Amino acid sequence: MKQTVDVAAYIWPAYTGTEPRARIFWEEGEGEWQTVRRAAPKFPGHPWPRRPLWGYVDEADPQVMERQIEAALSHGVNVFIYDWYWYDGRPFLEQCLDNGFLGASNCRSMRFYLMWANHDAKYVWDKRNAEDSKTVVWRGKVTPEDFEVIGRRWLEQYFGLENYYRIDGRPLIAIYDIQNFVDSFGGVEQTAEAMRWLDGLARGSGLAGVHFQLINCGEKNTGLTGVDGEPGIPMREVCRLLPFSSITHYQFVHFVNINRAYDAVLPDVEAEWARNAGQYGLLYLPHVSIGWDNNPRFSTLRPNILRDNTPEAFGRAMRRAVAAAKATGAPMVTVNSWNEWTEGSYLEPDNINGYGYLEAIRQAVLE
Repeated sequence: MKQTVDVAAYIWPAYTGTEPRARIFWEEGEGEWQTVRRAAPKFPGHPWPRRPLWGYVDEADPQVMERQIEAALSHGVNVFIYDWYWYDGRPFLEQCLDNGFLGASNCRSMRFYLMWANHDAKYVWDKRNAEDSKTVVWRGKVTPEDFEVIGRRWLEQYFGLENYYRIDGRPLIAIYDIQNFVDSFGGVEQTAEAMRWLDGLARGSGLAGVHFQLINCGEKNTGLTGVDGEPGIPMREVCRLLPFSSITHYQFVHFVNINRAYDAVLPDVEAEWARNAGQYGLLYLPHVSIGWDNNPRFSTLRPNILRDNTPEAFGRAMRRAVAAAKATGAPMVTVNSWNEWTEGSYLEPDNINGYGYLEAIRQAVLE
């Protein structure tokens, strides 16, 4: 059966030891696998430890990614969304994309695009200090000069690749933190100018422009000028003032109460799909998360846990998301995630459910 809706899974590119700066958070040199290895139950029935069936592999290794691409495609996941970082004037955690994915012999069979994860980097990645929620290690805000370097990097290294994901011929770039994005340029008007600059740069290189995607991380007002304390404007006004073309989500935890059973959460999720499709004037790509349990990152119990997130429950959500996408003409469903092990939301096979989540996608989109 032909796949009529693309399925795009976010990738957290921290499962490698090839990024020198990653040792600030994971000193043993294998990235966040260090945290996964040490995860343990915090109460009776807590489903940890969870262990990867593929092992603690280096996802910046092309041979590792060849196997993962094959598994993804055979189960209906045909797009990877790589979390992309820029801190302290340089990229961070690019190796999984540059060395692993793009080095894989079969990477052209899988499409991909970037989500600029432009949030502040704090100590949540470092279990030794994760309880400190205030200290900022690196700012996600950049300078306009930085953005010119970033935009040219995207264009020169990624946008022109034949397997870079496009909508209406335009390479797609997703923006995670709208407030940091606006603050980087000193206001909404200047941000719109920067977006138009990148669009023009892409057109000048022979592309059809840039498709900007907004990640909706919750209904928070965005400041117009980047000045602390201003009241800000709602998301629908941001969407009117800035040249975004589509909107999606990154995680259920951003917009629903997840401290419930999965099936109890799903009606609220569907309501959010409908609200986003109707309220912002943008193409909405329905989003499905697999779970939420970020206890591996902390020494103390984090009680907000999405319960009963079985492959069967996830499969029901996927089927409804595919139907919602088809109903509105959206080309894609986004999924959190391929490998967010320390947040309890991953498609990679484990010792508890095996290939169950991947099979659920295959049944939703390929059968």
